[in-house]
Amino acid sequence: MNVVTGQIPAVGPGPSHLARLGLAMRRYRGAIIAMQWGIVFGYLVLVALPAFLPLPPDQAHIWNNLTRFAQFAFWGIWWPFVILSMMLLGRMWCGVLCPEGALTEWVSRYGLGRGIPRWMKWGGWPFVAFVMTTVFGQMTSVYEYPKPALLILGGSTIAAIAVGLIWGREKRVWCRHLCPVSGVFGLLAKIAPVHFKVDQSAWDAAPGGHRTSRQHVVNCAPLINIRRMESASACHMCGRCAGERDAVRLALRSPNAEILNENGTLEDKAEDLTRWPARLLVFGMLGVALGAFQWSASPWFVAAKQAAAEWLIDHEIGWPLNETGHWWLLTYYPEANDVFTWLDGGTLLAYIAAETLVVGGWVWGWLRLTAALTKLPWQRLAHALIPFAGISVFVGLSLLTTSQLAGEGVTLPWIHGVRMALLALAALWGASLAWRLAERHRAAAALGTAMATVLPLAAWSTQFFVW
Repeated sequence: MNVVTGQIPAVGPGPSHLARLGLAMRRYRGAIIAMQWGIVFGYLVLVALPAFLPLPPDQAHIWNNLTRFAQFAFWGIWWPFVILSMMLLGRMWCGVLCPEGALTEWVSRYGLGRGIPRWMKWGGWPFVAFVMTTVFGQMTSVYEYPKPALLILGGSTIAAIAVGLIWGREKRVWCRHLCPVSGVFGLLAKIAPVHFKVDQSAWDAAPGGHRTSRQHVVNCAPLINIRRMESASACHMCGRCAGERDAVRLALRSPNAEILNENGTLEDKAEDLTRWPARLLVFGMLGVALGAFQWSASPWFVAAKQAAAEWLIDHEIGWPLNETGHWWLLTYYPEANDVFTWLDGGTLLAYIAAETLVVGGWVWGWLRLTAALTKLPWQRLAHALIPFAGISVFVGLSLLTTSQLAGEGVTLPWIHGVRMALLALAALWGASLAWRLAERHRAAAALGTAMATVLPLAAWSTQFFVW
């Protein structure tokens, strides 16, 4: 931006179409805000209203029943393609479309504006929040019923509003530190081929030194030091900083660029090499999420529950077999013949925990072994698995899409083959990244990373073609 005229200039000589799009995002910020409020309204209607309606009858369809439509919108379209968008466009969903982000930033204008407490900055919150919401969603059958959807999605929105009212000023404190999916989004954004590129030398050469222009101060809602930004992990792609000091532009990059970057800032390197993002990837996205996607189709889950039931009967312990929880703790919909006992809930927790330890432990073990051979931190090697973990989560969520379409009579017999092909290609991508990360023992790096994906691939293959 020209500090004299206050105008947003083009970035560099002959800006690309993508750079012009970034400038347009800043210029037409009002249109983006209007779109956000439209999404907020639609989101609130689809989350809240179905919870107060009767459960849809068997003959209900997506096009003639609000509850069915809301389920398909959230779980069949919204979440799978939000995950996909993170890998293609970075966190543009967060900055342009997310209703929670818009609400927490808006209410923070009128809140207390307190400083962010130290406990909130703990790096483990994204991992803990992701695990808790994923497991709780399975316990309450969030994909099938509107009440748990209101409880989980609506509860998250209320928490985001509360955080906005107390901490920060026109900032997205919730999104940066506590959002249950911020950690996943931050990992996936690292491989996005679109990002806002910052030219630090151009920034420093502009009038005013390191400061942003005084006539149009950039409000970076996710609390990023824009001048030093090299990672797309925390950037919400909102476009507010586009053209700032002729140094920020929307640009293309190699999807491998950030994973392979050896020259990032100390801040970016410190974030990459902390254990929590790597734990989230290994034990969250490739452990907990995989167990959550698979337990309902697993004959092993049924066998484990039957074995536990027989043991309880033999020992004359009847309450886990007969007592049920409330709908907000365990699935309880007798009108749909769908009720979880404490045995169901306990077996579900045990199954997800076991798959997390087995699959996550397998991945972690191979990463540690590969790290020992290549002298690379295992956390850095874990980043080579971001494409595989992202595709794994997308594939799992797409199961909801195809199952809902099957309920409408639309079957895709070829879809499992496509899913396995995507997973295999993502595994090869990860192996190639590991090869390029390692300065020595490259074959060991690629082989070890490939071996880390073998058990998750086997788990998916079993679900698609055996069960």
